[in-house]
Amino acid sequence: MDPIGDFLTKIRNAIKARHRIVEVPASNIKKEITKVLFDKGYIQSYKFEDVGPQGNIKIALKYNPVTKESAILSLERISTPGLRQYTSADDMPRVLNGLGIAVLSTSKGVMTDKEARNMNIGGEVLCYVY
Repeated sequence: MDPIGDFLTKIRNAIKARHRIVEVPASNIKKEITKVLFDKGYIQSYKFEDVGPQGNIKIALKYNPVTKESAILSLERISTPGLRQYTSADDMPRVLNGLGIAVLSTSKGVMTDKEARNMNIGGEVLCYVY
């Protein structure tokens, strides 16, 4: 019943299984989260496919070529359908003291905690990535 939670779990499971590509059902919020992950260097590439009524997102995961370790060490869902977590610009969370990112859904779109802090807007904290 939680599409964003399912999206993050599919990525997390693909990383544990050392898959190169993961395919998830598309939605607008998932597309925006994927773009943020790509812009911040956590995934190698992505592709939106219009297959069926919903479409798919193909995500190429990023691994270190030497150590074979994933670029994403942890994906943690914060705001759930049963308990929404909102924050203001003043109380913006810092993930690993600034080394990770918090993905937020704001009135200006989906963005990271640093971008929201710079724009001085708050929103719903979707997940932490580091």
